[in-house]
Amino acid sequence: MLILEEPYVSPLLVEWAAEARHPVLGNAFARALVAEGARLDLVGDDEAAARIDAGERVYSNSENALDWVLEHAHNESLARAIAFSKDKSEMRDALAPLAPGLFYRSCSRAELAGIDPAELPLPVVLKPAVGFCSMGVYTIASPDDWEAALADIDREEQVWAQRYPGSVVDTGRFVVEGYIAGQEYAIDMYYDAQGRAHCLNVMRHDFASADDTSDRLYNTSHEIVAEMAPRFERWLDEVNDVLGARDFPAHVEVRVDDAGAIVPVEFNPLRFAGLGGTDLAYWAWGLRTYEAFLEDAEVDVAALSAPYAGKVYTMSLLNPHPSADLSRPFLHDAFAARFSNVLDFHRFDANAVGSYGFLFLQTDEETAGELDFLLRSDLLEFQG
Repeated sequence: MLILEEPYVSPLLVEWAAEARHPVLGNAFARALVAEGARLDLVGDDEAAARIDAGERVYSNSENALDWVLEHAHNESLARAIAFSKDKSEMRDALAPLAPGLFYRSCSRAELAGIDPAELPLPVVLKPAVGFCSMGVYTIASPDDWEAALADIDREEQVWAQRYPGSVVDTGRFVVEGYIAGQEYAIDMYYDAQGRAHCLNVMRHDFASADDTSDRLYNTSHEIVAEMAPRFERWLDEVNDVLGARDFPAHVEVRVDDAGAIVPVEFNPLRFAGLGGTDLAYWAWGLRTYEAFLEDAEVDVAALSAPYAGKVYTMSLLNPHPSADLSRPFLHDAFAARFSNVLDFHRFDANAVGSYGFLFLQTDEETAGELDFLLRSDLLEFQG
């Protein structure tokens, strides 16, 4: 069962759904796709809910679908896994034994102003208890950083609320947690009918600096998945001893500290990398991750990626600089020309999505410098 929702669906997903004749919830977004020529097999609310209640696997491109699932379906296991994934405070409570000693605190939006940052074990990370991408995420290393973060929340929270429903981004509650040193990774994975974890892709999330919280650079390669997927599957199996999820897809972000311990950052339910980002596995080695999940295909990602050893595949969410004028057009073609091997480029309306687009590219030893440019550019030179 597929639920397609705003703000963006990848053409690859729409094409596959049409070719596979996979049932798609006939909501307003899907009906608009059909009106534009997509040949989707739409089903009504009652049939879609009955399929989910009967245990049929469900996948969505967008967390905007969560409200519909929670309101219409009566699958208790699914609802519990969604609630666990979206509430970072609940997740921290449940997984505390897997991250011993990590400081965290949950508070309401109103309580933020009363917190004395000098009493926090700095550095810390401040973020909405219910969030998406890097909206409302701040690294706090000093009291000044804390005040700047609160000021930014004051400016931006109405914009976030206009773009996404409360089930996706909700600034009513926040989490303050200890800064986790180490390498960050993003995992497109699912739990099967027995609750066993399957990693469909592992992406190394690189940052320009310690206070960078952007989604600018995610890299995957044969070397990354061969080394990390088995480790993450074992850890995710431990997580599921607590969660108890079955037939459940998620985009999971973790950090691996210097001692090799895996610490959870967040779980994102019913989807893989958002805004079409999971297409990276397709452009890298031809894997449609949603197809593997929905059709319960056994995938050995290390073996599948082996012929592509030595190559790096990147997805990049192009967040505007805070000073960018979003009324001016972004020069997508000029930006893409900066790279030697662009695989695909999803172009967004920055006012609606909050980003200029999603870039997919391939690099190797000779072109690795392109990734440093991509990571560090403020993109202002590409404003029209």
